[in-house]
Formats: sequence, C-alpha cells, structure tokens
Amino acid sequence: MGSEDAQVLWRPSPEQVERSRLTRFAGQVAERYGVPVAHDEDGYEQLRRWSVEHLEDFWALVWDFFDVQASRPPDQVLTTRQMPGGRWFPGARLNLAENVLRRRGASPALVAAGEDGPPVEMSWDELRGQVGALQAALRGLGVGEGDRVVGYLPNVPATVVAFLACAGLGAVWSACAPDIGASSAVDRFAQLEPSVLVTVDGYRFGGRDRDRRDAVAELLDGLPTVTGVVAVPQLGHVVERPGLAVVRWDDAVADPREPEFVQVEAEHPLWVVYSSGTTGLPKGLVHSHAGALVMGLVQLGLQYDVDESDRFFWYTTPSWIMWNIAVSALSVGATAVLYDGSPLWPSPDRLWQLAQDAGITRLGTSPGYLLACEKAGLQPGRSYDLSALRAVGSTGSPLPASSFRWVYEQVRPDLALHVISGGTDFAAALLLDAPWLPVTAGEMSCRGLGLDVESWDEQGRPLRDEVGELVVRSPMPSMPVRIWGDESGSRLHDAYFDVYPGVWRHGDWVTVTSRGTAVVHGRSDSTLNRHGVRMGSADIYSAVEAMPEVVEALVLGVEQPDGGYWLPLFVRLEQGVELDEALVDRIRARVREHASPRHVPDEVVAVPAVPHTTTGKKLEVPLKRIAQGVPLDRALNLGSTDDPQAVHWFVDHLRARARTGAR
Repeated sequence: MGSEDAQVLWRPSPEQVERSRLTRFAGQVAERYGVPVAHDEDGYEQLRRWSVEHLEDFWALVWDFFDVQASRPPDQVLTTRQMPGGRWFPGARLNLAENVLRRRGASPALVAAGEDGPPVEMSWDELRGQVGALQAALRGLGVGEGDRVVGYLPNVPATVVAFLACAGLGAVWSACAPDIGASSAVDRFAQLEPSVLVTVDGYRFGGRDRDRRDAVAELLDGLPTVTGVVAVPQLGHVVERPGLAVVRWDDAVADPREPEFVQVEAEHPLWVVYSSGTTGLPKGLVHSHAGALVMGLVQLGLQYDVDESDRFFWYTTPSWIMWNIAVSALSVGATAVLYDGSPLWPSPDRLWQLAQDAGITRLGTSPGYLLACEKAGLQPGRSYDLSALRAVGSTGSPLPASSFRWVYEQVRPDLALHVISGGTDFAAALLLDAPWLPVTAGEMSCRGLGLDVESWDEQGRPLRDEVGELVVRSPMPSMPVRIWGDESGSRLHDAYFDVYPGVWRHGDWVTVTSRGTAVVHGRSDSTLNRHGVRMGSADIYSAVEAMPEVVEALVLGVEQPDGGYWLPLFVRLEQGVELDEALVDRIRARVREHASPRHVPDEVVAVPAVPHTTTGKKLEVPLKRIAQGVPLDRALNLGSTDDPQAVHWFVDHLRARARTGAR
C-alpha cells in the first residue's frame, strides 16, 4: 500500500487550511510550548506525535483553547498513564450541559425533520427554556444528582431536551430508539435501576405509524424501579400507567425557564451507552462529563472543523453512539439537524432532499446508504441544490474506494469526505480526517490528535503497511470510567486489556500506512485467517456488494476441528435473481480480481436476509461461533438483532451442514 497506489481525490485549498480552527490551535501550541508546525500533511503528523508524547500538555491546551466552563479548574490533567486506572481532570467541577448551552438568541440550535413536512427549527433560547422547564418537571418526579433517567425515544428534539435536562441536573442518562424490542430495552435499562422513563407512544418509519404503547407497557413491567413517566405523544396517543406519576410532554415544557447546571466532578457519569450485546447482556459503558465534552470539542472542533456556521447532520438513532456525537456539535456552536424516519423512504434520495431543504453543511451517513444511492443511479449533485454542503461523512463499516469516487463524481467534487472509524466504547473516532489533509480513495486520512493509536502484531510490535491489531497505547479522556455494575473492574479489563497488558485492544484489523493514512479491514475477532494469512471481510464485501445482482453479503471464516478452514459467502440477491452456477462463477471471479485468490469463498449460498445488530453491524462473530458448535443462547442475544428470523435461518443451515459432515 505504497504512495504509488494512493489516489488523491480532493485537497483543501490554502484558504481553507489557514482559516481552520486547527491552524489557530497549532498557533497556540507554538506559542505556549515552542512547537511550530507547518500546516500540511507532514505538519499534521508532527502535531499528532507531539499531542501523544505530551499528552497532558495537549489536553490542558484543549481545555483552555475551547474555554471549558468550570466552577473549579482541575488540579492536574491526568493522574497516571497506566491503563486502566488513570483519572482525568481531578478536582474540576463542571457540567457538560452548561458548556453545550452557552449560546443564546434566536438562531437555530436544532433543525428537526421527519418523513412528512418541512424541517422545523428550535432556537437556542427555546432549547434553553425547554431544558429548564423539563428540569423542573424531573425535580417534581424526584430526580436529583446521580439518579438514572432512561429514554425510549426516536431522533427528535424532545430527546435532546431530555438528555440536556438530565445532564444539567447531574442525573445519568441512557436511551435507545423505540424500534428496539421491549425485552432488549429492559436488558439495557434494568441494569441502571432508573427512576424515570421518558417515552414516546410510537414513531413513523417507512411511511407507516408504529404504535409502541404495548412495548412501553412491557418495558415498564421490566423496570420496577421507575416511579415516574414523561410521555411524549409522537403519534398523538396518551401513555398512561396506573400507580405511576405520568407527566405529559406539553405540560412538562409549558413554562420555559433558565436551566440549572449542577457542578459535578469531572468523571461524574454523564450517560450510559451499550456494546452491541451479541453475547449476554449488553455492557453498560459509563462516560463522564469532562471526557465526553473535551473529546467532542477536539473531534468536532479541530478534526472536522465544525463551527457556528454549520448545520451538522448524521443519520442515526439514539441507540447508536453517533447520536451522542451528533448532539455534541452543539458544544462548538453548530446547529444540530435531526431526522426521524427511513433514509430510503419514499426513495433512496431522501437524505439528499433533506440536505437541500435543511441547508445541511455536513451530512453523515453509512457506507450502506452511499452504496444504495450508487446502485440506484442517483446523481444528488444534479438533482438537488447542495450548494451549502461542505462535507460528507461515513462510518459504521469500511467504505470501498469506489464509493469515495461516487461521492466526488455524483455529489460534489469540492467537499471534504470524512470517513471515520471509532467506537461506542469511548464515543469517539480513532481514525478520521483533519482540515490540512487530502482525501485518498479507500483510506481514512489520519489518526486523531491526542490518540496514541497503532497497528500491532501479535508480539506488540508496531506495523506499517501491514495488517495488524488496532490498539490504543495511552489513555483517552472519553474511555469509559467503568462498566455499569462492574465494581471490581474485571469486565472492563477482560473486554479491552486482556490481550496486551496495559494497552487497549480495540478488536479491529487495521493497516496504518507509511503515509499516515489508515484502512480498517473488519473486526479482528471475525477476521479471516486462511492458511495463516489474515484477511478482512471488508475486502470481500467491497467486491461483491458492488455487483448489481447482490444486495448484501456476509462471509464467515470458520476454523475446523481437523485443522481445516471453511470460508462460505452468503449473499442476499436482488428480487428475481437466482444463484445459478454462472452467477457463482462471476462472484468468485470478482472476489479473485478485486481482493485476492485467497479471498475466494469455498462456497456461495443464497440467503433470504443478512442479520445485523440493532446498530447495523453484521453478525459475523456470533454466526461464526454457531458454526463452530456454540449453542444459540450462548452465542447471541436475539433481542439485540434486527432480524431474529434471519438468525434462525443461519442456525438451521449451519446445523444441517454439521449433521451431514459437510465442510
């Protein structure tokens, strides 16, 4: 993966580089610490190395540069670089909501849209007033510092208001979207023993209203600690619960008032987010006020250069960490654009229409959506007025080089493409973009500032231009303070620090190039390892899912008891397409050509559907474990999947193969 293979698709102009917030920050680094850097690719890498080697100085400057509001400053930045164990910003007293809600006035803080009707704006003054009003209602329900409030909510303004109201009170927030089944929501929320539930009666998706009142009743049955409900009538129904105090949303926010900002310790719990939950109960990852705040400031403010002129949108739901990150755009003064509905209804161009109608300047989505647009033959740049759009973002899985090119050919040739990879685990991206850097087809532009990210081999040696384990060698402020209920810290250790002692193993295969860019190849625990050669599943998906006959693919690499290796490829085909020998041959030929002969599957199997987690990740790891004989209930939590019926199809298929002794 040398420089001769790199196709640069876009470079920032000198004017864009010089007016970026990163350039101003670099000036502060030079002034305070005597480290001048050029505002180019080499200069970025120099700045990144300085930020990692001088970790405490870097985060201290971030605190000052963004003027973090705190009633008491920290005594120090970090107690120790040992992981786990270091404490960030000890002694500080602050509140994330106070920092997010610094702006006032009539300009929009939120722009919200659904499948029907035009976007609706909420000003900064209106947002502040609703947050303060809801805080009074929550106080009336007994909510105070450290209490848990959970939300069963879609991506609507009420969700943002509820989160900020809880954060301001020092309460702990956790949410998931109402498309998640009640039992799965209970698996998440019951761990927290919440006192209040904020919930909708339903939501609209794909042109249909989805009544969720029965699910809410089931959810409350599973949450015996809940004593109060705030009911948001999204579909106009009334959620009632005998024996509980139920406050209607309109009543809760009817009396706007100034919000309250309880000053809490830097590592006070802000929210609890959850791992995918493919095995057992989802891990409740606790993030802190200071950690989430400063990481959001660095990534949105420095890496993406988001500012007060931006309307920032990422297609997400409150079940996914990208919702938390998108809301963090408020902390740099940007307007957050919310969308509740299907990105493909009534047609695949829905998000581009939204970009036009809402004046979006930065639009984030998934590789799957971009590929769907490409397959549909869309030309958004011609069909819509996207003159406001300055950047497109993509995350969730690797983006193939062809989709990079599609964005520049069919959306706009003069925008930044932010392709990022990170994790729910620390509410941040490890591999991302920066305002000084070009965009290269198929690659992420850089490793993040302040993030000691490397690719390691099995012996813990750094790799360049080779596939290795993605690791983080030094603490990050937004690493989880703990896993909820893990008082000993053993679950945290076993999840992230058991392979390389004292070093965070993230679970991705990555190539860090000698040019400083990066490519993620897939999950390391589902990575294909044929004949001792490690391969990423993303390479196969990039080849196969670009074929017009294939809607989606899933590949498994299964080690056999006899030492053999089985590599099946499962494909969901377009309606009316049959998997005949000719198509199998074309699939294999394409994999051989676009990936390598080692990637060619042992067999190709047509499937009715490809199952995912509720956050959109293909179930490679649990299905691999089932193929190796692990019982379904130990390999997978069905409630954390988007299609349990599809999972059962795979279970039946894999068991049938095992009975026949096929390989």
